[in-house]
Amino acid sequence: MKRGTTQLTMFPVPGYPHDPGYKSGQMDGPSRKAALSMKPHALNLREKCFRAISQIPMTADEVAGAIEKSILSVRPRIAELSKLGKIEDSGKRRTNESGKDATVWRITL
Repeated sequence: MKRGTTQLTMFPVPGYPHDPGYKSGQMDGPSRKAALSMKPHALNLREKCFRAISQIPMTADEVAGAIEKSILSVRPRIAELSKLGKIEDSGKRRTNESGKDATVWRITL
């Protein structure tokens, strides 16, 4: 996908990373329940994350701020975008809210 593209094309393939993931072995656990509850919202949120990163490379925390969503809902979408090959590590780091070095993501070139 070229830099500056504003639409993210996702293929309707079931399973992670197209659907929210959960810890294996947790078939009836809270992780799976959380993933299932997020499923209707994940694609839209993933697209918002992608559009933010397509404007300027960002950390997950910065994406959450830019789209005004919880970091807890954004971080998994960033992981999904990475697994899908839509974004990549830019090789840069910035300090996040917790004071840790965080990956700066960019769209895949």
